[in-house]
Amino acid sequence: MIKMVLKFVVTVIVFAQIFAPIAEAAQGRAVFYDPPYTRSACYGNQYETMVTGVRNNLWQGRGACGRRYRVRCIGPTYNFRGACTGRSVVVKVVDLCQEPCNGDLNLSRDAFRVIANTNAGNIRVEYTPI
Repeated sequence: MIKMVLKFVVTVIVFAQIFAPIAEAAQGRAVFYDPPYTRSACYGNQYETMVTGVRNNLWQGRGACGRRYRVRCIGPTYNFRGACTGRSVVVKVVDLCQEPCNGDLNLSRDAFRVIANTNAGNIRVEYTPI
């Protein structure tokens, strides 16, 4: 009996780990900005390359600083064939995307090109906090 309960608990934990990120995923738009990426509203200067700025609704008065998101392209915002690469990227929030911000996420060019063709310019994304 104890073995059955233990198997059940382990199964529940495994499924929770698998499906929890899916439940937290949000959808929005992403754009990119060119290097250098050193200026940062969060840190003054920073030297990472897989970074993003976030729109005001995600910013939370600097509360978003350091938060990490797994981001994947789910399609072009405009009619651009082959926009998505099929890969995902993990980025760190280092900045606020000032209005008018054309996306929920303003990815570094390096991060954007992992998930999409930079010629697409503006893409639809799914992003999950990790």
